[in-house]
Amino acid sequence: MAETNSSNIGFEKQIWDAACVLRGNIDASEYKSVVLGLIFLKYISDRFEAKYQELKAEGEGFEEDKDEYTAENIFFVPENARWGVIASAAHTPEIGTVIDDAMRSIEKENKRLKDILPKNFARPELDKRRLGEVVDLFTNIQMVEHGDSKDILGRTYEYCLAKFAEQEGKLAGEFYTPSCVVRTLVEVLQPFNGRVYDPCCGSGGMFVQSAKFVENHGGNVDKSISVYGQDSNPTTWKMAQMNLAIRGISADLGKFNADTFFNDCHPQLKADYIMANPPFNLSGWGQEKLLDDVRWKYGTPPAGNANFAWLQHMIWHLAPGGRIGMVLANGSLSSQSGGEGEIRKNIIEDDLVDCIVAMPSQLFYTTQIPVSLWFLARNKKQKGKTLFIDARKMGTMVTRKLRELTDEDIQKIAATYNAFVDGTLEDVKGFCAVATTQDIAKQDYILTPGRYVGIEEQEDDGEPFEEKMGRLTSELSELFAKSHELEENVRQQLCKIGYKI
Repeated sequence: MAETNSSNIGFEKQIWDAACVLRGNIDASEYKSVVLGLIFLKYISDRFEAKYQELKAEGEGFEEDKDEYTAENIFFVPENARWGVIASAAHTPEIGTVIDDAMRSIEKENKRLKDILPKNFARPELDKRRLGEVVDLFTNIQMVEHGDSKDILGRTYEYCLAKFAEQEGKLAGEFYTPSCVVRTLVEVLQPFNGRVYDPCCGSGGMFVQSAKFVENHGGNVDKSISVYGQDSNPTTWKMAQMNLAIRGISADLGKFNADTFFNDCHPQLKADYIMANPPFNLSGWGQEKLLDDVRWKYGTPPAGNANFAWLQHMIWHLAPGGRIGMVLANGSLSSQSGGEGEIRKNIIEDDLVDCIVAMPSQLFYTTQIPVSLWFLARNKKQKGKTLFIDARKMGTMVTRKLRELTDEDIQKIAATYNAFVDGTLEDVKGFCAVATTQDIAKQDYILTPGRYVGIEEQEDDGEPFEEKMGRLTSELSELFAKSHELEENVRQQLCKIGYKI
């Protein structure tokens, strides 16, 4: 039997490696729904089965009573969708049809899952022998054996999302934001109580990390936060619904996928915490049809770049004491084109920009575009001041192409922000600095942290200046002598073949 201890860091990889036998010639983007769908199906089946056996042991005949399950936020699984039925059909040609029928039955019994689960297991290009092998694998992994299955399955789901992002490259930006980036946003914002909103939520990573934060600090997710979001991509929107369902997070992501600019699913929402990683430098977002939109308080965003459209959409949805944490391409810090400079100036003058963090390169599978984190607040603790953090030297390379911020890095950024809010922060050359709105105005309202934090001071090596200069000039003299020697050697070699300099 497979090890399911949640402390086993290889658990996620074990499932991923084994499930990869199913892929065959299917593109990663299609294979994604198959693997994530099976993880979800196995999870809700195990949760149902555990409660079913508990009710059966009580001997009062309530094991088929749907209300007994929904009362505990457990999805009711009809008889033909239970894992035992699926497992018994694992090595038959009909296994794909059996799984599709199971998904349809679950959706019918659970309104929250309507039109969300994948139902493409019967398609001819999906190898049924391999599908049966993966069903066997999941049969032998009891998801609820060890403690909190939400954490075990949630971790596995998140791990698989990351692996798909790695495989899909640029396409993955639609559904996945690196976990270390999301955790940085969450640790700075600290979403304890209130409404959490993401207008381009991808697979729901911002909500998952917010819920983890609440749980890690002893709070109750259902009582502490309300989750709102939407996404325009139908596949991504469904992934988010499954991701949140596995975590037991109730969320309003709209009735269907929808374009945030043209079909705002939460038009009256004023959120306490807004976290987002919108598409970088999105062009063709429909500006010409939204010229007089109420959201453009600080200026109409240019047609060729939606960065300040996203930013103003979020500001418009911000509650009186609300705060924003978002990822933006670095161009938004300094761009003057298309009126962006004027929009940025107006936002700064309205005293909304709380903190800017310049992030290290190579954090994303999907792009090499350098990014920064913007933190805005409707009612800043430090009025008329903005914190700048240069975190470009932070992080550790985990592969040849990918960098991650460590937990220590994230805590350092969060602690620096907290000290700023408390009024106890001292500037650190090359890392952090506090600037007034007047200081920013002198820099033409450019928000690049390097302009404010300066260059890191070099540690004094203790060598007296006169001694150091004597040593360096002596070394330089030796290098010059060597250079002249090489130069003369080149002249002689050229003369030998008839060329004179």
